[in-house]
Amino acid sequence: MAAVAARELQDGEVVFVGIGLPNLACNLARATHAPNLVLIYESGAVGAVPERLPVSIGDPALVTGSLMVCGMADVFQFFLQNGRIEVGFLGGAQVDRFGNINTTVIGPYARPKVRLPGSGGAAEIATHARRTLIVAKLDRRAFPEQVDFITSPGLRCRGVARRDLALPGRGPVKVITDKGVLEADRETSEMVASALYPDMTVDDLRSGVGWELRTRGTLARVPPPTERELQLLRHVLDPQKLFLKS
Repeated sequence: MAAVAARELQDGEVVFVGIGLPNLACNLARATHAPNLVLIYESGAVGAVPERLPVSIGDPALVTGSLMVCGMADVFQFFLQNGRIEVGFLGGAQVDRFGNINTTVIGPYARPKVRLPGSGGAAEIATHARRTLIVAKLDRRAFPEQVDFITSPGLRCRGVARRDLALPGRGPVKVITDKGVLEADRETSEMVASALYPDMTVDDLRSGVGWELRTRGTLARVPPPTERELQLLRHVLDPQKLFLKS
């Protein structure tokens, strides 16, 4: 998942980074094909170049060598809301067929079964980033037809298209999972299967979502991680397996 996400990034892009696999993906891209990637963290580190894997957005490793350190409000107002973030990474407890993300509650809002951490900066990222990449493992409970609560808007919210809501960013363009890739269909606004990992079938993708998953023509086959990508991920970027769980 980290390798596939890294391949989505282009050299010189400005990326709003979270901790976990998105952070691994960004640093892998910078170590391979995108050395001029500009990483911005929610905590205020702009142009961060951490020498070790940061364990949180408040990790001091993000400050050393960065282009700028500012307040969180400045990150959101001057960079994100100003349209300067080209790529935003998001995940969530639930992702539905239109790319809406729930990180608020499972069940009814007034009487939830589980209360989740909430939005943080996710709603702003989903709204303002020029394009959004979602990274999440496939599971029918995590991929319902409709999320219990829309924390971060996707391509269609409760029947209303994103463009009719006048949201500035394109929204989610791809969902990178552990079995394949879902991609936004601009005509229907739903996420459809577009690519499979080695040894996976379209039924593996369909079994992990709660709606009738359509496909985009002939599904592409995603090349597995290269030896160099694996070496960087396992021995340079995350040797302690903080995020690369066995």
